[in-house]
Amino acid sequence: MKKLLILSGKGGTGKTTITNALIELFHPSGFADCDVDAPNLHLLRNNMKIKSEHIFYGMKLASIDHSLCIKCGLCYDHCAFNAIHKNEDFSINPFACDGCGLCERICPVKAIQMIDKEAGIIQLLQQNNQFFSTATLKIGSGNSGLLVTEVKKQLKNVIKSGLIIIDGSPGIGCPVIASLSEIDACLMVSEPTVSGFNDLKRIVITAQNVHPMIFVCVNKYDINEIITKQIEAYCEKEKLAFIGKIPYDSSIAHQQNQGNSVMDSSTRFSKSITSIYLEIKSRIGEYEI
Repeated sequence: MKKLLILSGKGGTGKTTITNALIELFHPSGFADCDVDAPNLHLLRNNMKIKSEHIFYGMKLASIDHSLCIKCGLCYDHCAFNAIHKNEDFSINPFACDGCGLCERICPVKAIQMIDKEAGIIQLLQQNNQFFSTATLKIGSGNSGLLVTEVKKQLKNVIKSGLIIIDGSPGIGCPVIASLSEIDACLMVSEPTVSGFNDLKRIVITAQNVHPMIFVCVNKYDINEIITKQIEAYCEKEKLAFIGKIPYDSSIAHQQNQGNSVMDSSTRFSKSITSIYLEIKSRIGEYEI
């Protein structure tokens, strides 16, 4: 089984659009949306049926049993995160609580317990023999990296061979690090802007620590061909495989909003994506796992 991860150093580069197009071309055994803070691949793959759904529990948070609380104030005095409020009764702000458990340990009457917090929802969808794993993290919840790991594990449990395509998160944070684990190849989608180029450099350095095969493409390359050439020169200098340039096409968003495939037409966009697909297919096929 081989795993291809699609990443971008910043949001808005067109990563998910390209991921969806590659899913259409590769026809993988399965795919996943690991951008758990703001998943949107399901909007483009809305023909799949939910096979399973379960709650994801993140870190434990403190909870006060007011029937036992003697209002001694020890928890309030010692909380380093100011998560305990002192009104008529003591209460805990779940958004401020860091789950350290100190209040539970120092409470003299055991009125405080650390309980599991519902942090998100994990779904597995299916159409014929193809599986889609995705999840949504609740607003204000942590453990995004752990949730990404669970999304990937869910897919691994139902797929034993073939190709898996993963839509990762923008940036270089915890969900990206978790997405990079056990990856064979990674496609970096950049854009020809100053921020896009700088963030590409950051995500490349991050991925190089994990040692997958790295490919780079530039989306909307013709909005600034000077920076596009700078990105190509950077890839040549860093010995990165620069595998394609995708032109800006204002009709692509309209096609997706109408629920149409962006690969159903002979646009410059679809031709460029097909070229990138063939390049990745050739290089992954030669890659020993």
